[in-house]
Amino acid sequence: MRLTATPLDLPLRHRFTIARHSVATQENVLVRVRWRGLEGLGEAAPMSFYGQTRRGCQRALERMGRRLQGRDPFELEDILADLRRRFPREPSAVAAVDMALHDLIGKKLRMPLWRYWGLDPERAPQTSFTIGIDTIEKVADKVREAERYPVLKIKLGVAHDLEIMREVRRLAPKKRLRVDANCGWSVKDAIAKAKVLEKLGVEFIEQPLPAGHNADLKRISQAIGIPLMADESSLTPEDLPGLVGCVAAINIKLVKCGGLREAMKMVQVARACGFKIMVGCMIESSVLITAAAHLAPLIDYADLDGNLLISKDPFRGVRIDRQARLLLPRDPGLGVVER
Repeated sequence: MRLTATPLDLPLRHRFTIARHSVATQENVLVRVRWRGLEGLGEAAPMSFYGQTRRGCQRALERMGRRLQGRDPFELEDILADLRRRFPREPSAVAAVDMALHDLIGKKLRMPLWRYWGLDPERAPQTSFTIGIDTIEKVADKVREAERYPVLKIKLGVAHDLEIMREVRRLAPKKRLRVDANCGWSVKDAIAKAKVLEKLGVEFIEQPLPAGHNADLKRISQAIGIPLMADESSLTPEDLPGLVGCVAAINIKLVKCGGLREAMKMVQVARACGFKIMVGCMIESSVLITAAAHLAPLIDYADLDGNLLISKDPFRGVRIDRQARLLLPRDPGLGVVER
């Protein structure tokens, strides 16, 4: 197999701001793995929050490419275990290779990935649409632009959180609302704000505290009436047992856990632990979004809108219907094609 990794710049429709950073153009990496006349696509979204850079990701992928030479994509378990062991700080790069190998396998077998896994695409849920942190006026504009989406996820973690949410609820009285604080609250903040958010009909609160504070998550869960969901606290399968009793749900992201194979393990562990499951994303093209969408029949919630936030998606893959339900591709592998 031969791997190439090239920069993939994704300009956004609006500057995207969360509790810890703001971005106007997402700097990802596109991976192509060629084998016996077939090409598998993958995408990495390096995260500065975890000390990752695009250049570091590309260097890691170049080294990974040398380890793929002479290998077969069906050697999936051995290849990915080796990469996770050798590149523990580059899960996004490992994820890009993982999805490219899955793409190759599906193309070789001439079937979409969801069928290879024996899943029913009709069970895919709706995706939420994310509204980033901004002024009240700009948040209101974004909510109006998102009129077609019945489920909104609102990024919080600033002083005017509750003002934002009151305005969103005023503008969207019938929409399902979810909240993501991205580690931006204290225990006291979370409990106080949750009491107001519950009255506003918020469905769940995602990651109110920084990772590593499971006992405090449990304190919050016991004090409020809204379920908590872990994200930064649930990066890998090994993280999940320690969250039992602390949260009601977990968010799985391919670029954090290391790809589809690890995500599938997380689904199984999460079910054994009694958690509900969401599959989420970063700012991504349809390569990464579609890869994650193949897991959709197994989950309860989807937050796969990263490709909807960019101004021009260079790929086409998963689509959504009028109710924002995910429509999985029927083409082989990931089912992604370049525009």
